[in-house]
Amino acid sequence: MIVFASAERLTRNPAQKIEHLPPSAKLVFTILKNNPRITQKEIIGATYLPSRTVRYALARLKEENVITERFSFDDARQSLYALNAADVVAE
Repeated sequence: MIVFASAERLTRNPAQKIEHLPPSAKLVFTILKNNPRITQKEIIGATYLPSRTVRYALARLKEENVITERFSFDDARQSLYALNAADVVAE
């Protein structure tokens, strides 16, 4: 599936990008603001949300180009999530 982002979606600030997202995505966004690089397991522990809900929230945040996903060098089975550098600077 290919998703094209409009120029308007790319130029909005982070708060505008997530205002239409579900509460779970907003909670995960808040956790990511306070923790620069965090795994999905750590997000689940911090939010007490079910793993499926956290996966959905992360997917929605990635669709909006708010977060980045990188492989963990400590454990290649896990990914590290962080806010995009442009969104961190914009706040």
